[in-house]
Order: sequence, then structure tokens, then C-alpha cells
Amino acid sequence: MAGLLSGLAGLGLDNLENMNIFEETSKAEESAEAKVVTVEEKDFIYDKTMECPVCGQHFSTKIMKTGKNKLIGTDQDLRPRYEGIDAVKYDVMLCTKCGYAALSRFFPSITSGQGKMIRENISKKVHLSAYDGETYSYDEAIERYKLALANAVVKHGKASEKAYICLKSAWLMRGYAEYQTEQGKKDMLKDLKAAEEEYLLNAFNGFVEARKSESFPMCGMDESTIDYLLAVLALHLKKYDVTGKLITGIISSSANSRTKEKARELKEQLIVELKKNAK
Repeated sequence: MAGLLSGLAGLGLDNLENMNIFEETSKAEESAEAKVVTVEEKDFIYDKTMECPVCGQHFSTKIMKTGKNKLIGTDQDLRPRYEGIDAVKYDVMLCTKCGYAALSRFFPSITSGQGKMIRENISKKVHLSAYDGETYSYDEAIERYKLALANAVVKHGKASEKAYICLKSAWLMRGYAEYQTEQGKKDMLKDLKAAEEEYLLNAFNGFVEARKSESFPMCGMDESTIDYLLAVLALHLKKYDVTGKLITGIISSSANSRTKEKARELKEQLIVELKKNAK
């Protein structure tokens, strides 16, 4: 019986008439698989030159590329999780000339009076790390967040800004703990968990304070999102009465259907927690 490729001899390809087409296809696929390039954290970031609003000098900071990173989920307290990178590590901008640091959304917004306070209380005293690696390590990211919080305190920043730094610092500690677990290391987990809890408590207190005195949007979040976040944090901190009031407010408000559905799911968790504590 003639092969599937019989007749090729007439085209000058007689050497291919008896070729096994499926075996060759498999080899081609194997070759293609072998060429797959492993994507690393450094591939998701780039160096951006910025002008510092405090000292006026230019500095380089690592920024996460937009559009290239795949969002794989969101924690209940709104922490985003991306494939291949912990985005939280790259949200602090730090001027390596004068020590001014802030979350990216707040970095450009600084008054002359605040700049003066930073120059007097930060710039004259700070000794900065080099941050010259291809990526920021977790220890470097933690250091940068601490500097951002210190700057926020020194410049008398809004409660919402300080609360947001604390929230993201908690996310950073959680990410570090996950990384340590993946590496099979357990010696730091207890301390990282304790640090996360402390940051979450301060984030809650800060947003409660901001909720009373600041207008919306707050840190890019509308009122229903802030209330949902507070409800989640309150439940985590076992402030059940606060959680209940916030959930009721969200469900009866003009919040979008997605936020209301998340609030209803949180209500079910609250019911479970209350039953558990009643035993």
C-alpha cells in the first residue's frame, strides 16, 4: 500500500516518501518545548528615572511593568497576587539622594512645608542602602516601606496614607512568609506573622481615623470598598460588632453588586465565627 507521502518522488523529494509523519511531529513539539524560556522576577520590572520633589535630583527606581503581569487572585483584604512576582515589593519610590520615600500614588504630592520637614528630619541623617541588585529582595522592600512610613509620619501625612502603608506592609510580610515557606525555611515565620498582625491592626486604626475626617476616594478606593476592607480587618481582629455594622451598611447602600456579594460572603463568615465563640 502506498504511503501517505508517496508521489513525492516526482517532485524530487523521494527521500521523504517513507517518513513517519507523527514521529517527526512529536520531535518538532519536543524541540519547541525545549526552547521555552523561563520567566524570572527581573523580567517583570524595569528601571525608571524619577525626579525627586523634595531635593530636585534624579534617581532610579524599579517599577513593575504594566500589562505583562498575570493577576492570579486577590486575598480577602484586597492584596493582589500576580504570577511570578510580588507586586507589593515595587510600590515604594525612594529617592536615593535625600531619603524621601512614599508609595507611588503619593510620591509626587508633597508641599514645600512637608519637603522642608523631610530634609531636616530624614535627609540630614539617613544612611541609605545601595539597592543595586536586579530585583528588590524582601528585606530591601521592608526597609523601603519602613522609610515610606517614617516619611509619612515626619511630613504629617494623612491618616489614610499611613494606614495604606501599614496595610501594604502587612501584605509584604505575608508575601515574605509565603516565599520562606516555598524555600522550606521556617525560622522567620513566627516573626513575620507577628509583624503582619501589628501592621494590620495599625491599618485598621488608621483607616477608622481617616473614615471620620477624610473625603472619598481614599487611596484610590471609594466608600464601599473602604468599608468592606474595614469589615474584613475587623473580622480578622475579632471586632465582630464593627464587622456586623459595616456589612449591614454595605448591603443596604448603593455599592455595586460585586461588593455587596462579597459583603454577604463576609456576613456568612461572621455568623460562623460568632457560633464558634458561643460554644
